[in-house]
Amino acid sequence: MSWPAVDALKQQIPLLEYLQAQDWKPARRTAGGRVMGLCPLHADHRPSFLVDPNKNLFYCYGCGRGGDVIRFAELYHGARFPQAMALLRRWSGVGSLLEDVTKFYQVQLHRHTEAIEYLYQRGLRQPEVIEELGIGYAPGRCLRGWVMTLGYPLPYLQQAGLVNAEGQDTYSHRIVFPLAGNLYGRSIGGAAPHRFLPGGKGGLYRWEKVQQCPDIILVEGLFDLAVLWQAGFRNVTCALGNHLNALQIRQLCDSPRCQPKTRTIYLAFDSDANDSGQLATQRLARRLGSEGVTTRRVKLPDGHDPNSFFLGGGNVHEFQRLLERACL
Repeated sequence: MSWPAVDALKQQIPLLEYLQAQDWKPARRTAGGRVMGLCPLHADHRPSFLVDPNKNLFYCYGCGRGGDVIRFAELYHGARFPQAMALLRRWSGVGSLLEDVTKFYQVQLHRHTEAIEYLYQRGLRQPEVIEELGIGYAPGRCLRGWVMTLGYPLPYLQQAGLVNAEGQDTYSHRIVFPLAGNLYGRSIGGAAPHRFLPGGKGGLYRWEKVQQCPDIILVEGLFDLAVLWQAGFRNVTCALGNHLNALQIRQLCDSPRCQPKTRTIYLAFDSDANDSGQLATQRLARRLGSEGVTTRRVKLPDGHDPNSFFLGGGNVHEFQRLLERACL
């Protein structure tokens, strides 16, 4: 058990507030700000349950049980310690499962040189950009044990897709990018390159940061976005592939402040040898054009995406020229 995590949870959840959320009502106040009421843990007929909000502790003079907020959750819900922890975390909103997992992977990134080397090979070399994107690393064989010490039961982890039916971490040897309600994992080994948790990829990446921009650069992959951010292009979002879902299309077409007809979307998809990226660009340009959105197709050198363009020696000024030459 991670005792710092236990102590942090006890400090973050006021016992009195949690009791009142379970419909417990104090009957009278005593010295020192303490309160008495009927005990919710046994059939009580006169107030014998003492709560000290300052110490975040309780004690019942009737049944003789007492302790902190975690102990109360154990007794009240008939739960074991890890399950009581999970109940309290979900009730209070003190971090979500994905937030906890993301923080864990971020710590692992700096413990594994192979992960840092992979980022360097992909052209991502500015620590501040890595931190801003929340990038982490899933080495495998370690997430399950750690996250269960926070109180999350194994079936809950399996339902979320973080642990498979055999009880193993599903993300292994992967660079991890946190998304809104999901995680994207890019393999650095021989496994399938892309992995998401169940539930879909969601909307455009960090859309809230660019949606008011009159000019927006749309790319396929997160490493494309990362190197553009690193180069100073911050009006970039990512579709996580070249097939946009309905939500992503709607985001590009709708905006409360920036009318679609005043917005220009620069489509900087991969220039693949099989033309899949360029064909997707043409389809998307027609779709957005039918909604009144202006698009421009960025023509990258053959075989390149924005990431490989910069890795191959391209610079800010050359990419800016590509944007200026982009065709309708």
